[in-house]
Amino acid sequence: MSQEQQGFWDHAEALRRVLLQSIGVVVGLMCIYFAVMPELFDRVILAPCHANFPSYLLLDTTGGSADGGRQDIQIINIQLASQFLTHMTTSMWLAVVTAFPVTIYLLWRFVSPGLYEYEKRGAGAVFLGGNVMFYLGVATGYYLVFPLTLRFLAGYQLSPYIANQISLDSYIDTFMMLLLVTGILFELPVAAWLLGRIGVLNRGFFHTYRRHAIVALLVLAAVVTPTGDPFTLAVVFIPIYILWELSALTVPAGNPAITVNTAKT
Repeated sequence: MSQEQQGFWDHAEALRRVLLQSIGVVVGLMCIYFAVMPELFDRVILAPCHANFPSYLLLDTTGGSADGGRQDIQIINIQLASQFLTHMTTSMWLAVVTAFPVTIYLLWRFVSPGLYEYEKRGAGAVFLGGNVMFYLGVATGYYLVFPLTLRFLAGYQLSPYIANQISLDSYIDTFMMLLLVTGILFELPVAAWLLGRIGVLNRGFFHTYRRHAIVALLVLAAVVTPTGDPFTLAVVFIPIYILWELSALTVPAGNPAITVNTAKT
């Protein structure tokens, strides 16, 4: 076996170990979540269904409308295997989200020996910032975006002759989707920083398109919480707009084209 072939198989073996370690962490966390899921489901996942959820109480005290937040929302199951499958899939989803930093660290430890020093520079800040922003986004989705969306959709009626009954599958799908979307959305400053580092974005872009961004973000906030309540709209819009401004601060003020040409020269 040649030296190149031996090096390839050494890298393949190292990658296999990383993947097995990542899977082991996910499976271990999944088993833990599976064991505590009934308690976790009642106290955390189904908490937005209850009238005493902190977000509804805060909106009531600040004059915002919680859209029927003073009554509980009942979840029903209409499929024979849904409760068991939900138990499994929710445990796995939580395990993947929780193990995400560990997985990224293991992959970085595998890739970093082949990088130059200047390529490694700033990686720690990106790793820490990316994880903090992702979990901050998940928390925002849990305490703000999902409860408001749930209250609006659960109380919306096309006709008074149509009664709303929220199925378990529909609730979990919406819950996971919104939390994941808000988590990814909060990665915007980190993505902007990376694009700024390679010369794709600069601060002038954010200044030029600020007005366009305000309109687009208002539309996005209105879609997420179509309640018609200005206070609720502002509660969702303000964190998203702050992300836009934070993204502008993470990129350089120079011209990307000049940066790229200088680097090539």
